[in-house]
Amino acid sequence: MSGDHAPIRVLVVDDDHLVADSLALIVRGRGFESRAVYSGEDAAELALTWKPDAVIADVILGKLDGVALAAYLAEVLPSCRVILISGNPGAAELLNKSNEPGRGFPLLAKPVHPDHIFEFLGTSTREASA
Repeated sequence: MSGDHAPIRVLVVDDDHLVADSLALIVRGRGFESRAVYSGEDAAELALTWKPDAVIADVILGKLDGVALAAYLAEVLPSCRVILISGNPGAAELLNKSNEPGRGFPLLAKPVHPDHIFEFLGTSTREASA
């Protein structure tokens, strides 16, 4: 990240603490500011105050799943980009059923290679500065 701009804020959401903490650490190691939370509800609450630029969220989270979280964030923080991740084979079907026309959220299969995350964050960075 350049010295004259604040680091891009990335919120990582996964109910598997090891996955969330590991992804947040990997992202932080590349110069992004990151935080990890373990539920959709905690992510929604933190997002309102911390205002992340990007969110990496597991699809299957509990009461507030990743798809519902992504839709919520699109409403309250429209400049925040969301990428969904999942190791569950049914996640793509859930995502397809839940997407509104014209609003698609990218979905990556776990385990996610960090290069795919950084590609997404690079897109987020370019779009945020446009």
